[in-house]
Amino acid sequence: MVFWRRKKNIRTQEEELDEQELLHPKGEFELKKPIESQEDGLISSEVVQKLSMFDKNDLNDLKIIPTPIRGLEIVSEVDDDDNPDIDHSSEGGWFSRMAKGLGKTANKLSKGLTDIITKSKLDQDMLDELEEVLIAADLGPKTAAKVIEEFSKDRFGKDISEEEIREALADVMADILAPVAFPLKINKPEKGPYVILTCGVNGAGKTTTTGKMAKQYTEELGLSVIIAAADTFRAAAVDQLAVWAKRGGAKIYFKDVGADSASVAFEAYERAVEENTDVLVIDTAGRLQNKKNLMEELKKIVRVLKKKDENLPHSVLLVLDSTTGQNAYSQVETFKKMVDVTGLVVTKLDGSAKGGVLIGLADQFGVPVHAIGVGETVDDLRPFNARDYARSLMGLDS
Repeated sequence: MVFWRRKKNIRTQEEELDEQELLHPKGEFELKKPIESQEDGLISSEVVQKLSMFDKNDLNDLKIIPTPIRGLEIVSEVDDDDNPDIDHSSEGGWFSRMAKGLGKTANKLSKGLTDIITKSKLDQDMLDELEEVLIAADLGPKTAAKVIEEFSKDRFGKDISEEEIREALADVMADILAPVAFPLKINKPEKGPYVILTCGVNGAGKTTTTGKMAKQYTEELGLSVIIAAADTFRAAAVDQLAVWAKRGGAKIYFKDVGADSASVAFEAYERAVEENTDVLVIDTAGRLQNKKNLMEELKKIVRVLKKKDENLPHSVLLVLDSTTGQNAYSQVETFKKMVDVTGLVVTKLDGSAKGGVLIGLADQFGVPVHAIGVGETVDDLRPFNARDYARSLMGLDS
């Protein structure tokens, strides 16, 4: 007992020592002056090829973790000839692209509706079958039951057509989605940048989402942006972010593979303050929500940022892959508990028949949905609109 009381009494001193060790690991070089050349600061293709053979588990198994050979650097130029933007000029506006992206879900719901509507009056059998169709679209049992209950009010036993069912279901879904439809607003504090931290599981689209947001902020809002490449276990993440940085006129800060991700975030913030940058977007490594040690690393990034300002980060965005379906519920629950997620970005809706999951998430968690992605280009990530989404989901026009 004496030992534990003594440990508790010196807790503050230990935290200060831990902070210094965290931010300045042994062997780490000091922050270098930003460079402007095209070649410096990029990881060579040869190194990328070798490093791509490793994954996070490989690095954890090594006796000696690779240490950075240079400090944070700026990449201002990178060749992206192999990654041309896709021309969407002939594909119509945003609603048209979203409707196309949600086509798989809409077709699945439409087929279900057509199969069950064999009579004109709405009865209990039809309601039960409608509920099963919604569950199959990943709304989840609770949300599907809620939608059907609201939908059937004042309609039970009355004549109803398939078109009327679509319209009514879309209205109910829009009512559920409306309270969480909040586009992310950038409110730069008096000192320092507005800080956005992106997180999520492997392959959810965090790096692409980070790059798209940065490009939109620079081009559409005219803001200065720094991207912090805190995914220090995947060399390709830096190259990918560098391409988006060049396209949008943003700066990217990174260290070598194996560097401490919290240190990258911390030093990138310090540089953003020095340069009076408007926005700092921190891209983190993918981590499964059931891996405690990986989630603790994410918490460490947040904890280190709060050493500079208790309000940091201003926004914590959980990037969700819509194709995961019901697993998205577990992701939101765990990440929200660990790092206080403030908003969602839902991606890959163009490759999934599970677009209904967003309605279930809105109903169960009430976390703001800032944006959705229905494609690969910057124009395919847009602020979330409840009514448009619901109508697209039901195969209706705007």
